[in-house]
Amino acid sequence: MIEFDLTCPLGRELRIDDVRIVAAREMRLKRNAVINVIDPSKSYNPLLPGADATCVLTRRSIDARGDVVYRYHVEGYKAFENYTPYELPERRDVSAAEPVIVIGAGPAGMFAALKLLTLGRKPIILERGKDVHARKHDMAVLSREGKVNPDSNYCYGEGGAGTFSDGKLFTRSSKRGDIREVLHQLVEFGANPTILIDAHPHIGTDRLPRVVENIRKCIIEHGGEYHFETRVTDIEKAGDTFTVKAADGKEYKATDVILATGHSARDIYEMFQAKGWELQPKGFAMGVRVEHPQALINQSRYHGQWEQGMPTAEYQFVEQVDGRGVFSFCMCPGGILVPSSTEPETIVLNGMSNAARSSKWANSGVVVQIEPEDVPEEYKKDGAFSLMNFQRDVERKMYAYTASQNKDGHLNPLAAPAQRMVDFCEGQMSEDLPETSYHPGVVSAPLYDLLPEHVATRLQEALPAVKIRNYYTNDALLLAVESRTSSPIRIPRDPETYQCAQVEGLFPCGEGAGYSGGIVSSAIDGINCALAAVARHAAQPANQE
Repeated sequence: MIEFDLTCPLGRELRIDDVRIVAAREMRLKRNAVINVIDPSKSYNPLLPGADATCVLTRRSIDARGDVVYRYHVEGYKAFENYTPYELPERRDVSAAEPVIVIGAGPAGMFAALKLLTLGRKPIILERGKDVHARKHDMAVLSREGKVNPDSNYCYGEGGAGTFSDGKLFTRSSKRGDIREVLHQLVEFGANPTILIDAHPHIGTDRLPRVVENIRKCIIEHGGEYHFETRVTDIEKAGDTFTVKAADGKEYKATDVILATGHSARDIYEMFQAKGWELQPKGFAMGVRVEHPQALINQSRYHGQWEQGMPTAEYQFVEQVDGRGVFSFCMCPGGILVPSSTEPETIVLNGMSNAARSSKWANSGVVVQIEPEDVPEEYKKDGAFSLMNFQRDVERKMYAYTASQNKDGHLNPLAAPAQRMVDFCEGQMSEDLPETSYHPGVVSAPLYDLLPEHVATRLQEALPAVKIRNYYTNDALLLAVESRTSSPIRIPRDPETYQCAQVEGLFPCGEGAGYSGGIVSSAIDGINCALAAVARHAAQPANQE
């Protein structure tokens, strides 16, 4: 197999003959060689019999270092080399199979369930929130009136937090499992096939609900079960059998439980603590959502060459300040900001983009790495809950500030404390604030005082140093707080068996357990936990089944 790159101007379709010309040169074939070209993002790829070679487009990225072009990475296989297209494993009818309880219907839970179908086990999914369509009503009330439904919001409900957060699929976790299994399933269920080759693939908030709904339909059609508005309150084990209890009084039994509850399910951690099951504090990151005019980011990233029709520009950066990383997170080009509180009297922000990424704003989390030793002394007595309690108090502090400015009741309770970027870094209040995509609104605030000191000072040093032209500007708005970057608690598990350190048959999974961050890495972790749950029984003697 030979690998090579070729380019194509933005706005022009890559021509198959151009690929063949470059392939013949790179693979040292005759100029008139018969070469098949496979583009996984196309639904139809005509193949010529008796070809001398096969070329597969594996990656597409934007290169703006000179003229703005698409750069394609290609794998070339000569006739004697075998190229095998990827095929998804076959799913089985599991209606009468042994059940596995999956707690949570986010990416980890959904992909664990899909994997169980291929392994001949019946997934029973328990989701505290509502289905993907019903939860939209609660999110509308959240944005419009500032009323938080603790079980149905931007974090809880079918598809998890990722369903209404752009659907970014970029990950560096390829060593954990086969990313193709995740991407090909998403395409099967309705995602644009371009995610199979794009360097920074995304689905879009407007398209993800249909994808998530199709996954549910597939699981049910193959014999799995979904139970919405089923908040788990207890997990008990007697002998080899788990009993999972829900707030509505119902109970579910199985020999294996995959726990995929997401990074905001604080009540699950409290249940673990009450049972004496081990928890560990885990570093996370906290900061602000930074919102720029998208036109500014387009001109900067394309070096003034951006034209209508080009992909909306994105960015990322990492700085080091006083031994801690300061970095962009969950960048949403052409996106909007949304309230992501899961508890009353807290303010938390997140970003999202539709597939077209067509809004006039760009937003990104800009956050500071926080380790257990960084929290103030008064939290350290809380042990595993030290970072979580610190996180919650900062979220409450933001809400309290908005409430203090809302004496005449004209503000939405979830209006975000906000400040212009240069004003923040120079320690000055903003006299006015630019227009924002954040529907609940904003209130001018001294974020340099409201944020924890070690977060604010590092942001003040990092933002002027960002090496993106015109990034540091008072046209940019900082909104607080971005605090749900990952779980501040880890549930320890065996690295080989994926089982909870103290409870055999319980598989902590995904972001909520502290082992992933994002849709793809969570999905891969769910797949791995499903494999481990089935392998546990395969390794046992028959009389122990």
